[in-house]
Amino acid sequence: MKLWSSLRPLLAGLVLAAPLAVIPAMESAAAGAAPGGRSAEVNEAPPGVVPALQDWQGGTGRLALGDRSRIVVPAGASAPVRRLARQVAREAAELTPLKLRVATGSPRPGDISLRLDPRAELGAVKPALRPEAYRMTVREDRVELVAAADKGAYYASRTLLQSLLGSPDHRSLPVGTAVDFPDYAVRGFMLDVGRRFFTPEFIESYLHWMGWLKMNTLQLHLNDNEIKPEGGDWSKAQSAFRLATDNPEFRGLAATDGAYTRADWDSFEDTAAANGVTLVPEIDAPAHARSFIAFKPELGLNGGNSDHLDLGKPATTEFMKSVYREFAPWFRGPAVHIGADEYPKEYVDDYRGYVNTIAPYVRGLGKQVGAWGSFGVMSGGGEGYDKELTLNSWNNEWYGPKAATADGYDVINSNDALLYVVPYADYYHGQGLDGRWIFSEWAPHVFGEGQDLPAEDPRLLGAMPAVWNDLVHADYTELDVHRLVEKSFAALAQKMWSPRAAGSDYSAFLDRLATVGQGPGTGYLPDTRPE
Repeated sequence: MKLWSSLRPLLAGLVLAAPLAVIPAMESAAAGAAPGGRSAEVNEAPPGVVPALQDWQGGTGRLALGDRSRIVVPAGASAPVRRLARQVAREAAELTPLKLRVATGSPRPGDISLRLDPRAELGAVKPALRPEAYRMTVREDRVELVAAADKGAYYASRTLLQSLLGSPDHRSLPVGTAVDFPDYAVRGFMLDVGRRFFTPEFIESYLHWMGWLKMNTLQLHLNDNEIKPEGGDWSKAQSAFRLATDNPEFRGLAATDGAYTRADWDSFEDTAAANGVTLVPEIDAPAHARSFIAFKPELGLNGGNSDHLDLGKPATTEFMKSVYREFAPWFRGPAVHIGADEYPKEYVDDYRGYVNTIAPYVRGLGKQVGAWGSFGVMSGGGEGYDKELTLNSWNNEWYGPKAATADGYDVINSNDALLYVVPYADYYHGQGLDGRWIFSEWAPHVFGEGQDLPAEDPRLLGAMPAVWNDLVHADYTELDVHRLVEKSFAALAQKMWSPRAAGSDYSAFLDRLATVGQGPGTGYLPDTRPE
């Protein structure tokens, strides 16, 4: 089973939602009429949420929530449903004047009802993406949030909260019905924490922010090194592996300038689950592997003076198996990424053997396997390689999306020319991606250089822009990186959710974004606002 194809339903199963309750309709107009016999105006404009709604059918009037409003979950609701209800109550208190109580049973006038209905009518959503779809109906006397599965209910709650922020008093909603769903299964972001440590506070804040924007996949690139050390002396090169285990077998492997403990990772997983995000850990080899060679110099090419593992030695593959075996129990998500890019092509036979050994080994640990698409440069194509990989299509020469999909691989758009940011470099968008261009010109099927795929290609799972911290000696902070990322993050989220729903007015999009902000749980991050 392919990495992200089976993840489509799993991505939808992380967070369960519950019926919410709304308060009496103090400001709602009678259906179809206004005081004095005038026709009530229909709420043609949809709530100003990010990403924009797929479909909105406006009613008349507004519903005002009040001090007695409740979030109501059904009798017998599961523990995840109840947790989500409590979460939404906390977030509403953070963002709005509302102090919502959580209740069980039937909703009363003025309540927010959130419930799951596997047979709910959810519009033209693709069957595989149905678990992420939802419906929000604002009536004259209550709100109903309905989804087929947990993930959709969580997204319904994001739309509810953002819609409240769109009202002047942060407590009323336009009457009408929203039906919403994504067009792509993978709406991701990759962060290189190998070359530069990012604090747990930063990671947690990004998980909250991604959930707010309905992004669902955070890939953490957990090991790497500087690209070329001064004088070619790899013993002096920056390198890091960012997981710290108590197992004495790996004492000395974790970076001393920052590494995540098991408690840190458990906290990441908890926060990810609460915000509808799947964590994909990337342990990269056989290139970008200086941290492993520094730990075991005998496993490196050129007598250890390299950042490439020596795959001609059986001990090398056995060591990498031990690394994956040690950390696989940490990872709750269904996928692990093995890297596998930019290895010297003169060792192609060893490289192919390594990929074809490690990929099934990691699957045997209960994980689906991702890799960076590199088979074009290495071998002229995917013949002879493990076929159950999901590939980040990162470079049109190394292995373009047309060749990869023709060879039977599912792909994620991580095109370097379009979606890479190397902070403050003079290449790869060193000042951040252009949000206006992303909003107006880009979509997940766009790879450039004649490599665009059909928008509905079933092997195109979505997209994942990436931040690479190549400039290991540059003086910048994690919050500086955030200021670069923020320029385009919401535009990327919109286009990964639905290019069609985005519309064409970037200024209006920015106005909506200014209203909804970065969401709850993101106080660590500066809100600099894109232009």
